[in-house]
Amino acid sequence: MLGFYTVPNFSRRTLLPMPTTYPFLVADLAERAEPGRQERILVNLSNMEDYYNVFEKYGFSGSGASWAEHIETILEEYAPALLEHLELAGEGEIFLAFTDGPAATEQFLALIQPIFGDLGSLNKYLSQADPADFFE
Repeated sequence: MLGFYTVPNFSRRTLLPMPTTYPFLVADLAERAEPGRQERILVNLSNMEDYYNVFEKYGFSGSGASWAEHIETILEEYAPALLEHLELAGEGEIFLAFTDGPAATEQFLALIQPIFGDLGSLNKYLSQADPADFFE
């Protein structure tokens, strides 16, 4: 569903489409924040059978740990410095990432969301990944 947000500091309200983060849910941890954990990026895979099917098509589990491993591999190749600002985790049907702030979250989403936010792009990425190079 497309949402809208209001651009502040304008005399009249201007509605712009909200940028999508799907399938990632982003939360500012606010009072619960710790050093290195200012924002949380979450994917609950429990109702994402289409994603599991794409992963399994290429010999991967599609679990939260599998997502973490693939995302880490992409970041190592295209944005290794970003890994210093992230903590990746995955277990069962949950993928989690913690960032040290909005800049790291934005950079993460700019690189990862176009691949994981579209099944066609994910299919293309996984088709060139070798299952022998991954644990999950």
